[in-house]
Formats: sequence, C-alpha cells, structure tokens
Amino acid sequence: MIPFLAPFSKLTPDNLVWVTLIRLGLALICGAIIGLEREHKRRPAGFRTHMLVCIGAALAMLISQYLSMMEGFYWAELLGVTNRTDVARLGAQVINGIGFLGAGTIIVTGRQEVKGLTTAAGLWASACMGLAIGAGFIEGALIGCVMIGLTIIAFGRVERLITSRARNVHVYVEFDHVDDVGRIIAALKEKEIRIFDVEIHKTKNQQALPGAVFSIRLPRMMLHTEVMAQLATIKNVRSVEEL
Repeated sequence: MIPFLAPFSKLTPDNLVWVTLIRLGLALICGAIIGLEREHKRRPAGFRTHMLVCIGAALAMLISQYLSMMEGFYWAELLGVTNRTDVARLGAQVINGIGFLGAGTIIVTGRQEVKGLTTAAGLWASACMGLAIGAGFIEGALIGCVMIGLTIIAFGRVERLITSRARNVHVYVEFDHVDDVGRIIAALKEKEIRIFDVEIHKTKNQQALPGAVFSIRLPRMMLHTEVMAQLATIKNVRSVEEL
C-alpha cells in the first residue's frame, strides 16, 4: 500500500469524517474526469451524471463499511451482537442497479444505428471505480481512472482510425423514389463493391425522402470517401452518410 494512503484505508470512529470527505471528493474528481469526454461529445450521460454515479457508488460502499464499524464498536456493546454485516452487499446491488441507468443511454436510431454503448459502459466503469474508492482501494481506483480515461479519450482515436480503414461499411442513402435503389446497386457493382444487405426505410410522411441502409464490402485499397463521393453523383440521390 502507498504509505500516505494508509491512514485512509480503514474506516474507524476516529477518522470517519476525514476518510468520508477524502473518498467522496476523490470519487467526484474521478467521475468528472470520465464524464468530461462524454460531455464534450454531447452524450446523454455526461459530466454531472458520471460524477453522481461515482459518488453514489462510493457512498454505498462507505455505508456498508459504516454498518460493519458500528456493529464492531457500538452495537456490539449495546446489543451484544456480533459482526454479521457483509460489506460487499450494497456494492453488489450498485453493480446490478447501474445496468438500468446504462440501458437508458442506449438508443437505436431510425437508421438502425446503435448509439450509447460506450456511454453505458463508462457509467458502469465509473460505478466500479466509485466502489473501489468507497472501499478504500484508492490505488486501484486511481489506476482504473487512468485506464478508463485512456480507453475513452485516447483509444477513441485509434478506434476511428481502424473504422476508417475497415472494408465492411454501412451506408445510409436518401433518394427521391424507391425505384432509385436499383440504380444505386448497379453503381456499387460497377465499382466491384459487394452488397451484403439492403434495408429500405419507407416513411409515412410524404415530405420526407425514402432511404436505405446498404451493407457493403469494399475492394482492397478503396477509401470510404471514394465510395461516398461515387454514391453522391448518382441521379436522384439526395444525401449519403456512413453509419
């Protein structure tokens, strides 16, 4: 254990206030670090949400330790009870309960695009980080905070680089009429692009344009921008977007 963290590794009646302040304060800071990137991208769960999740998880673990301390110091003298509190019980409920909050951030758009998975995973990781802080495992919480931050911020660029070079691509195309799908398919085959699936989205709103999601596989060395530019030149195609 790191020497200067040793006084805060155990909750006792003598250091109750200071340990609580330090652990909850650290949970606030670590949660804020993780939430900053999500807030920057305008995700549903951002800066304050991650802070609240991390603080709440740390507080739940502190409550478990507090109950255990009370049984060991006070309740045992007053009531003659022995220490029967499972300090991990409330923490386990946090792990289960955070799943409902994470599920609320996951949405499926009208174009069958799933969004919010990274935010949900970040909330769950923030809760675990808060539990570690509340339990006094400060070293693990700090290391976890650094790794979670790197995964969300730094590795996000790596993910975008890998995605930009992937050969399997999902493209959403809007056009004037459903009959234009055949023209789009012909243009893709002309470029030797394999088509795995075509999902047409019809709309009841007469003012909205019909669209379709094309699941395709590009030839080697073909750039995504090249395909998008090719589709944009097709007659009656109004917009092209990579999913």
